[in-house]
Amino acid sequence: MKRKQMFCGALALCLVLSLTLLPAGAQESGLAASADQAAELAMQYGQADSVQYALWEDGAIILTGHRGNYSRTENRALTDEILYGVGSVSKMYTTAAVMKLAEAGSLALDTPVKTYLPDFKMADERFAEITVRMLLNHSSGLMGSTFTSGVLFNDPDETAADTLLERLSTQTLKASPGAFSVYCNDGFTLAQLVVEAVSGMDFDEYVQQAILEPAGLEDTYFPGNPFDPARLARTYLGSGDRALPQETLGVHGTGGIYATASDLAAFGGLFCGTQLLAQASLDAMAAPEYAGGLWPEDVEDAMAYGLGWDSVQWYPFAYSDIRALVKGGDTTLYHGGLVVLPEYGLSCAVLSSGGVSTYNEMAASQILIAALERKGTHVDTAAHSLPQARSAAMPEELLAYAGLYASSSQVTQLALTEDGTLTLGESALRYHSDGSFRNEAGNLMVRFVEAENGETYLWQKYYIQLPGLGELPGSSYVFQKLKENPVPEAVQAAWDARNGKIYLCLNEKYTSQALALALPAAGLASLPGYMAFDRIVDENYAEGVAVIPGLAGRDWQNVRLFEQDGVEYAQTSGMLCMDAAAVPAIYAGAGSYSTIQSDGYIRWYRTGSAAGKHMQVQVPEGGGFTVYDGNGQTVAASWMWGDTAVTLPEGGYIAFAGAPGLRFQITMAER
Repeated sequence: MKRKQMFCGALALCLVLSLTLLPAGAQESGLAASADQAAELAMQYGQADSVQYALWEDGAIILTGHRGNYSRTENRALTDEILYGVGSVSKMYTTAAVMKLAEAGSLALDTPVKTYLPDFKMADERFAEITVRMLLNHSSGLMGSTFTSGVLFNDPDETAADTLLERLSTQTLKASPGAFSVYCNDGFTLAQLVVEAVSGMDFDEYVQQAILEPAGLEDTYFPGNPFDPARLARTYLGSGDRALPQETLGVHGTGGIYATASDLAAFGGLFCGTQLLAQASLDAMAAPEYAGGLWPEDVEDAMAYGLGWDSVQWYPFAYSDIRALVKGGDTTLYHGGLVVLPEYGLSCAVLSSGGVSTYNEMAASQILIAALERKGTHVDTAAHSLPQARSAAMPEELLAYAGLYASSSQVTQLALTEDGTLTLGESALRYHSDGSFRNEAGNLMVRFVEAENGETYLWQKYYIQLPGLGELPGSSYVFQKLKENPVPEAVQAAWDARNGKIYLCLNEKYTSQALALALPAAGLASLPGYMAFDRIVDENYAEGVAVIPGLAGRDWQNVRLFEQDGVEYAQTSGMLCMDAAAVPAIYAGAGSYSTIQSDGYIRWYRTGSAAGKHMQVQVPEGGGFTVYDGNGQTVAASWMWGDTAVTLPEGGYIAFAGAPGLRFQITMAER
């Protein structure tokens, strides 16, 4: 759910995951031992602080467990009652709510969203074609994630959801509705608003009444609910030992729910029978929605969307013709995986503080495999390999595929040489007899695909072996070839002048994680005809071009620049930023103050000549300040850590944020 920044750089091909292989441990017998080992490996692979898991079978939780530590400093036990954020697994609660309303005849999946939300409009007339189904299968064509002031600390503010319609009104679509499925957070926040409009209830209240209470899920909460926040597993920034405040997302239907692994596994169990939804609804959710539109023929991948589900053919179960449904979730701090085997009455949830949702999903799969073995059902877990092919001479015409390739967040140069070597970032692959290029290890292949939409894609297929957690297969479009985009010389010069510039965010709330965790900045990188991965339209506007299904085309960031009072500003995905070059140095004298102006924007300062001095701040209620070093790392934050004083770093920045009119009293002293 993290918002991507506009930094441009070469991409190391293949996974976004950083896979450090661990030696295989000794085989342990028994379901509990197998579960514990899988959880331990998920924690190690993901470098998580703690992991909690639960297995549901035929109506009851039959196994729970946990690994790691509740806190890095506190003497408190990690238990099965500790809560975690479930991240985007929250989308399954939203999907279930929509399906409940559909069963009641209150809405229809194939009815346009604007029927239920009359105020919904966009700067693209195709928006009227978006249906409720398209929100749930990620094919709406919406740009992606409008999260400004939506991912917060210790603040149940839901403004990000409440203002989504207003923010969408100025956005365009990146594809015709229904054209193809590409992961989209805004679609589920919009679905949350549909639930509220149709039910006449607050989203949280409807989910509580229609789903949680009937199912007896008493350890599932929303931000703002009355529960003890100390029950949440502690979270941290990097390797530090200062715990972070409660993570609160203002887009509940997209990623804001907390739960224990037991409650989440029991929620997954609701998709194993008709206790919550009719069988027709369950079947509809598990149907291969991904199959429509633009998609590679080979979809042996982690993303094979149903309604809500990330995949309705999760591996390794699909190799044994066992239907496995999976949903993962990653916030900044929490990570979750839910895997359900409806035909076997099994559901497993793995949650973690820190970590990676993919490892949690794979750990859940290992627990389910062990559970099936107890029932006498064997799952084929044999390792797979790429189709056989030998090194071969590359046809000369393939040299034409060299050039710039991009996803919605990265751009890189793809080089081809006559000897059949493809180089992308730091990866070098050789041409083979089946028309693919393969790495030396033989577990990754790529191929050029000319699709029906006239675009050229780089498709990848791989098998990654994770000792103890199994195999991770992948098959997806990863890049799209950028077409030549000639622009007038003056237009290109305007963007070239911005190359390497940094723009600092102005409109995040003082409680925002984007403000607290690292310097909230966007950087521009110009290329001929492009601003990184966006096509240049004119001197001040660049738009996304990546029409890639799955994950590589998510979260477009159209960029618009404008100047006001001699300062250049950038707008993208609801975020407003100012040119960092216009930021003044903070007053280095003994005493001063900073006041939030009537626009409510963040007040930025460079540390300048005050670097090395000890700054003391009197923080008013409803505001906060953050200090960053020259690398953009947070060194002090009043809302996050309660800091009121800091020694200012060289080349750093200071941000004061809060309501209009707030005044921060500042005292400087020699260290």
